[in-house]
Amino acid sequence: MIKGSKICGVSDQDTLKFIINHAYPPKFIGFVCNYKKSPRYIEGERLNELLKIHKKNSNFVSVLVKPDKNTLEKIKYLPFDYYQIYDCSPEELKEIKQKYNKKIITALTIKDETDVEKYHLFSEVTDIYLFDSKGYEKSMAFEHSLLEKIKINKPLMIAGNIQVHDNLDIFKKLADIIDISGGLETSGVKDKSKIDIFLNKVERLKNAT
Repeated sequence: MIKGSKICGVSDQDTLKFIINHAYPPKFIGFVCNYKKSPRYIEGERLNELLKIHKKNSNFVSVLVKPDKNTLEKIKYLPFDYYQIYDCSPEELKEIKQKYNKKIITALTIKDETDVEKYHLFSEVTDIYLFDSKGYEKSMAFEHSLLEKIKINKPLMIAGNIQVHDNLDIFKKLADIIDISGGLETSGVKDKSKIDIFLNKVERLKNAT
């Protein structure tokens, strides 16, 4: 049952204001904090300035790929509600969660059923599971039907090359939260018209379930 959405890879003030002030704002907004290969990466000072805004009804998410201590220390005072973390062990996530007192979105990159089953390893530390593709900075898909059989008693977020004009109904039985980034862009830049279409579609889904 779809309960909300996440818009990831926001990197400019104008887009952020539009999203936060939308009639149906996403539950989560993600910012790429340490993965420099991503065109959506935001370096330190610009990130600090970007986040000086009232987030209203959205949660801010720091998107991190195997963060080191230096990165975590730099962002620890920023207004993030969640850390979305790729490529860390359960032990590493537990340490980060305890030290920085943040909720954890465990990001699992999926190619096959073996990757899906890894979610069991993170049950003690995870607040939300994100099932994503192996693409990282590239918008790649994975077979979303791989999630049909799993039973998780925590919120499940789904990503992986989801496009704004896709039939989002197919995710109703798979996930609680739809996570989209590249699908809301035109020529690599967040497109407000696509954002508006997406947020309205998610709102209709929420009301229909």
